[in-house]
Amino acid sequence: MAAFLKKLLILVPVGLGLLVVMYAVTSREGPRRVAPEERTTSVRVVPAAAVDVAPRALGYGNVKPGRVWEAVAEVSGTVVFRHPELRRGAILAAGTELLRIDPADYRLAAKQIEANIRAVEAQIAVLEARAVNTERSLAIEERSLSLNRKQFERTRELLRRGAVSQSDADREERSVLAGEQAVQNLRNAAKLIPAERAVQEAARDQLKAQLETARRNLSRTTIVAPFTCRIAAVSVELAQFATKGQVLVEADSLDVAEIIAQVPIGRALTLLPPDFELPREPGSVVPRLREMVDIQAAVRLRTGDVDIEWPARFSRMSDPVAPRTRTAGVIVAVAQPYRRVASGLRPPLVKNMYVEVELRGPPRLDAVVIPRAGLRDGHVYVAGPDQRLHFREVQVDFVQTNVVVLRSGLEPGEPVVISDLPFAVEGMRLATVVDQAAADSLAAEAPVR
Repeated sequence: MAAFLKKLLILVPVGLGLLVVMYAVTSREGPRRVAPEERTTSVRVVPAAAVDVAPRALGYGNVKPGRVWEAVAEVSGTVVFRHPELRRGAILAAGTELLRIDPADYRLAAKQIEANIRAVEAQIAVLEARAVNTERSLAIEERSLSLNRKQFERTRELLRRGAVSQSDADREERSVLAGEQAVQNLRNAAKLIPAERAVQEAARDQLKAQLETARRNLSRTTIVAPFTCRIAAVSVELAQFATKGQVLVEADSLDVAEIIAQVPIGRALTLLPPDFELPREPGSVVPRLREMVDIQAAVRLRTGDVDIEWPARFSRMSDPVAPRTRTAGVIVAVAQPYRRVASGLRPPLVKNMYVEVELRGPPRLDAVVIPRAGLRDGHVYVAGPDQRLHFREVQVDFVQTNVVVLRSGLEPGEPVVISDLPFAVEGMRLATVVDQAAADSLAAEAPVR
């Protein structure tokens, strides 16, 4: 009886389950056909804008003075004067006497050479007087010789007639020979005077050159600031001996400051106009680049709450491209970096200050611009008039910050999708919403400033 009850407990639930299954199969309805419903995706769009936009490139670098002057001692001696304000950081005007080396020895050397010149000039004056006297003596001797020759001719005539003796004729001949010797000596002396004078004049010229050197050395004992400058270093003290060739003072100019900014090559190339062509001689591009391309520049100091800008000008290119960073050195110049200095508000543009440099190339007129979020691997998603998604291939001119400047492929006013679409399909239905904040940001970043 117990075994029967166990079997009954098992078979009853199984039978009830089979009855439920049979009822469900016989009473169910067939599948219903549901009409497909197209899904609509909400996206944010920004109309492509046509504006005048200038390509920009940012670089960073340290400020350097336009000119660095080193006062090198050209003579040796003891420093007998030092300007009381000559210290590091001081600003001194052009023409200010900074240092003076003891000039006594150089002044005495100049006076000694002047005395030697006067002695040589006296010798030249003696030669000039001797030349005059020699010419006069020569004239007298030539005249006397002429008379002696006439007397000798008369004596010879008398000798032929037997009126005088042979000794008288010989005496007259000796007188003629003596006169000829005297004339010859005077002529030789007259010929030697110009050579002696040339020697003395050469000695005088040499002494004058030495005097000029002595005077230059005397002037080199005074060291004067060649331009208004800021003192960077002083390496000599009062009463200290300065040796020739020693650097005494280092100073920086204040009229121009230069910044060597490292700019990525790709960004630097966007500054050139699209139709820019290299001349036949590429070597002439770098020195003439400022004339060939109108590149504007600005220098900014950004630190904490400070944001100060100085107008600058593109000066020249620096060294070749850095192979590791792939950047090019661009040198910009700021005129009068100490002008409009305000204590606590606007500092001067001083040496070694780390600043930002912005370069702006010639503007692209009526260029089509879109937000950077709208560019997808050389394509953009456009919401067509039928509110469907279309893929558009575009050519990019350049990209800067959050703006993409297009060369072709898109017309102004076309709505560009900037929402993220992980599964974008050509022709999918869209519900567009204009992102006014993105449009305002595009208008603020793109136009020429």
